[in-house]
Amino acid sequence: MKGTSASLSLYLAFFVTVCSAFVSPPRQHVVSVSTLTVTNHAVMMAAKKEKSHDETATDKKQNHQAAFGMGTFVEFQEKKRTHVGKILHIEFKANGGARYAVEDSEGKKYGIADKQVTYAIPCPTSPGKASKLYQDFCRAQDAPFDSLNAQLEMTPELLQMVWEEKSVEDEAVKDHGAVTPAGLIELVQGHAASSIEKYLAWKLLRTDLGHLFFKEIKESGRVVAFKAKTIKTVDAAKRAFCQSHTDSEICLV
Repeated sequence: MKGTSASLSLYLAFFVTVCSAFVSPPRQHVVSVSTLTVTNHAVMMAAKKEKSHDETATDKKQNHQAAFGMGTFVEFQEKKRTHVGKILHIEFKANGGARYAVEDSEGKKYGIADKQVTYAIPCPTSPGKASKLYQDFCRAQDAPFDSLNAQLEMTPELLQMVWEEKSVEDEAVKDHGAVTPAGLIELVQGHAASSIEKYLAWKLLRTDLGHLFFKEIKESGRVVAFKAKTIKTVDAAKRAFCQSHTDSEICLV
């Protein structure tokens, strides 16, 4: 009986062990709530970071679109002096603002901010045309202001006629009273302006004579067009101008 009792005890112990294996769930399939929470949080943070990165990249791209391209010919200010050069390299600051590495005609290099650029001319794709345009640009920048009228075949009387036309322009006309350098050439000479003619006209409109009739219109800190002054303003300015420019043709009219 003792042998039978011992055998029965062993059998019962084995049966309980086997049943427990079927009743208890496998440990490897247990996932805690805290684990799920951490995993979901990590996924959400990764998605948010990726979205933020994409938005930042888009913002920077939009800001960069305002920059001048490599190779562009520019007039720029550096330590109150005016220079002409070519953009060799562009880099962007954290806020999207551009800085340029520029080389002038003498090979001297400058690092300038976008706001230092006062005028820009796109570089032609043809090397020969690009070289000629750059040489003409350098000569035009060095040209004395007194020679601008002669180079453009422009007289003070013609400039005054343009002002008279623009000062009475119908307000319904888009940008009424305004004239661009290209527009000035078209009105006076009757043809589309070349790149150098536009630059010379821009310089002429910024002289004392040009400021007698027009005020500057700026865009992104750069002068891009000119607005006809009122008749009353011009009359007063003309009297003051002629006191210091007695030999000017405009004062003899």
